[in-house]
Amino acid sequence: MTRRRALVAAPFLLAPAMAHAQGSDRPLRIVVPFPPGGTSDLVARIIQPELQRLLGQVVVVDNRGGAAGNLGADHVAKSAPDGTTVLLTDPGILTTSPSLFARLPYNPATDLDPVSMLIYAPYIMAVHPGMPVRNGAELAAYVKANPGRVNFAHSGVGALNHLTALVVVQHWGGEVTEVFYRGGMLGIQAAATGESQLIVNGATATLPFVTDGRLRAIAVTGPRRLAEIPDVPTFAELGWPAAEAGIWQALMAPARTPAPVVARLHQAFAEALAVPAVKDRLGGLGAAVRTEGPDSLRRWLAGETELWGGIIRARGIRLD
Repeated sequence: MTRRRALVAAPFLLAPAMAHAQGSDRPLRIVVPFPPGGTSDLVARIIQPELQRLLGQVVVVDNRGGAAGNLGADHVAKSAPDGTTVLLTDPGILTTSPSLFARLPYNPATDLDPVSMLIYAPYIMAVHPGMPVRNGAELAAYVKANPGRVNFAHSGVGALNHLTALVVVQHWGGEVTEVFYRGGMLGIQAAATGESQLIVNGATATLPFVTDGRLRAIAVTGPRRLAEIPDVPTFAELGWPAAEAGIWQALMAPARTPAPVVARLHQAFAEALAVPAVKDRLGGLGAAVRTEGPDSLRRWLAGETELWGGIIRARGIRLD
């Protein structure tokens, strides 16, 4: 650690309790590597007020979208490891980017330190209400009978929801036309207006469109049905692949962030997520709180990198 970084980190290393009680005159910047409105952004903004209360410092949500999420991730990787800049993201960009890009400006495995898992939300596969399908069997048959006529809205080639849709459509023996949108919310809105007809996205962002009738839910990933839409079956019930895929949100810090700082951040985010009002709001969006710590998150990221990397390489998907 350089002398400058040692001085910056000293208050956390020597007196984390005092820092917690008195707060900091430097804001905590939560970098969300996607545009506003998506799942990462929603989670960050839901817990922001509680974090400010718990940490006693200003907490800022900084949206830095671009390059399939890698612009914001690279920014955090190159930030000072002093606990004032963190990455709140769908870990998919960390587990798929090494296989999608020949040259990344950062290494997800070595330039970012895991801090905490935050939430899990299943994917919802949904269609525009004008589609002549009401369930999984009808959708599969329609896509197979109309190759290329269904527009599938997604926010990035190689994103986990994109890969999930591809393996399911292949399972059907069908073909869709892929339409890219800059951000998950724009894709959801496109499906809701009929510009596209099919979407696979996180429940946190998609569920409000389903409950108010702008989208028709066909199936959900995860181990069980969503309480908010109990009549919608799971992928597993339908015999579809990618049944356990979904939106995980995790917190990462620049590599070499001191362990006491990581522990303090993990504790603060876990406490914020445990606030009943926060849990209820996230639960109403189909998300379950998950606050496993750095070691568990590191192992999980390694396993996901191997799993999805194998799928990407088998399909020959590259983005550069």
